[in-house]
Amino acid sequence: MSHHPAIAQLLSTNAQWAKDVERLEPGFFKESAKGQAPHTLWIGCSDSRVPESVVTGAKPGDIFVNRNVGNQVSLDDDNMLAVLTYAVEHLGVEHVVVCGHTECGAAAACFGACSSFVPGQTPTIPAHPVDAPLNRWLAPLTTLAASLEISSAPPSEALPLLVQENVKTQVDNLCRTEVIAKAWANGKSPKGKEVWVHGWVYDVSTGTIRDLGISRGPTPK
Repeated sequence: MSHHPAIAQLLSTNAQWAKDVERLEPGFFKESAKGQAPHTLWIGCSDSRVPESVVTGAKPGDIFVNRNVGNQVSLDDDNMLAVLTYAVEHLGVEHVVVCGHTECGAAAACFGACSSFVPGQTPTIPAHPVDAPLNRWLAPLTTLAASLEISSAPPSEALPLLVQENVKTQVDNLCRTEVIAKAWANGKSPKGKEVWVHGWVYDVSTGTIRDLGISRGPTPK
């Protein structure tokens, strides 16, 4: 079976990468196959420019991952809650990072829609029906954009603010989950680890991460 050049390149590069890793760290993959013990759960945007392991220089096995459009932490998203539960209660991660990023297409779309947004009536992406999956998913972010009263501000000022406030909101949501609340109430997760929550923004134009300084952890007893 022949592959499209882009797919063929991915497969070829993977083969070379595997050889290089095995040469530099003999036995790495055999050890990886025995299990995982990541220290961090990364909740980020699906944007192709923000590959968490690449931008942090992490190795396979370091970071457990949940990515979605706009790095949302929705309290009725079973996928995110399942990932969070598994990461904290079964893998024993010590850190949960919500990472947004500059030049975010989701944030830009929500900013564009916020001036005329009516909950349940105005689509964030006009090309799709109001009840289309993408519009349902982005509605909370558009609602946030509208609440910031930034519709008349220049995009160069409004979008960085929206990205930052979105991360703060998702950190708040994360701290309201039963998984995090239970870990903090007990002082540690079922795996015996303290769990900390962090909010970051990745700058696409510089490749650097900014810590927003909103980290939260267990309250000392």
